[in-house]
Amino acid sequence: MGDFTCPECKATIPENDFENSLWVCTSCNYHSRIGWQNRLKITFDPGSFTEFDSQMLPSNPISFPGYEDKIVDAQKNSSSLEAVISGKATILGYQTVFCIMDSRFMMASIGSVSGEKITRAAEYATENKLPFIIFCASGGARMQEGIFSLMQMAKTSGAIARQDRAGGLYIPVLCDPSTGGLVASFAMLGDIIIAEPGITLGFAGKRVIQDTIGETLPPNFQSSQFGLEHGFVDAIVERKNMSATLARIFSLHGYKKAGNNGS
Repeated sequence: MGDFTCPECKATIPENDFENSLWVCTSCNYHSRIGWQNRLKITFDPGSFTEFDSQMLPSNPISFPGYEDKIVDAQKNSSSLEAVISGKATILGYQTVFCIMDSRFMMASIGSVSGEKITRAAEYATENKLPFIIFCASGGARMQEGIFSLMQMAKTSGAIARQDRAGGLYIPVLCDPSTGGLVASFAMLGDIIIAEPGITLGFAGKRVIQDTIGETLPPNFQSSQFGLEHGFVDAIVERKNMSATLARIFSLHGYKKAGNNGS
């Protein structure tokens, strides 16, 4: 891998130091994008992970040219079969159901399989009365699947609405990037919405919006800080504090640790 050069402050950080800092720049606190394996490693208790739907494979429902090759490349790049990994695990002893979106897989674009995995995870959380977390990081709907991709916005939102009616806790954690159909659906439906520092958060791109309205937007527009100031985000949480923050939220909502009269 080699040393890391921060795209924000241009500092060079030795590989070991970068990993020890959870892939966060030790100079400017830039939170780099990470894959699902590292997200799993730094957030959940070791050995507690059980994966859901591990063999669910994407298809090519509208026969989009070259899509199969893109899928193969994305699978090699992310070491996963799809853009979403789902399962259950514990966070400091609290059992939770979760999904992790991996931007290395076609920018974690939402296709029919990723939408189905999110839906099934939400339904499992509802049935088992467990909190549900999605680590969101996506460029939006997957164009190669056309309307089948857009349908996932409604399907995932419906599953989360059913969990809400059942009294369940849902927390989206917004990572970089959180854009497009993601923020038009399940990313903005949380009981508590958390964001990592410095992410890109918004539906349309900044340049598109500026060209449409004919005005210059603020420098921090579509950042996690902008989202916090305008009520789209409830808290900005650094990666090093994520597990403790989530565990505290579980406790405040009445969840018990596994093995302590918990789920």
